[in-house]
Amino acid sequence: MRELRGRARVLGNDINTDYIIASTRKRDTLDEQVLKRYLLETIDPTFAASVQPGDILVAGRNFGCGSAMEIAATVITAAGVSAVIAKSFSRTFYRNAVNNGLLPIEADTSDITEGDRLVISMKPGGLSVKNQTRGVTLSGRPLPALMHEILDAGGIVNFVKDRKQA
Repeated sequence: MRELRGRARVLGNDINTDYIIASTRKRDTLDEQVLKRYLLETIDPTFAASVQPGDILVAGRNFGCGSAMEIAATVITAAGVSAVIAKSFSRTFYRNAVNNGLLPIEADTSDITEGDRLVISMKPGGLSVKNQTRGVTLSGRPLPALMHEILDAGGIVNFVKDRKQA
């Protein structure tokens, strides 16, 4: 079982990939270490500076909609965010997240507020999110075993490398 702990950073519905990292920023570079300084600047220009390692993004419906640019997921992980919990995800973003080692969790996020302390427990066949601040536990949509393996490896590139070496 894998466990993640972090502070909730709450966003709304329909957070598209251009909100995650503005297309104007992607014209200059695709280096996620540079781009992480601009994470979600369209929504809140101070957001990136306030992110702490292990923070967990919490959103409503349709997180990651819009462009299929993989850089949106890599910028989130580069900023130190360990997971995204949302009511629903764009399918492309969901897969890009897994492929880049970012845990996407589909769950009802209605009762999570900014700053809540969250503990995510994941194992094959089940995901749970305990909101320690409110004393409530949510069930997340389970991930297939293969996705757990990819996430445990840190993303698809490491997963493939590990398989080649075995």
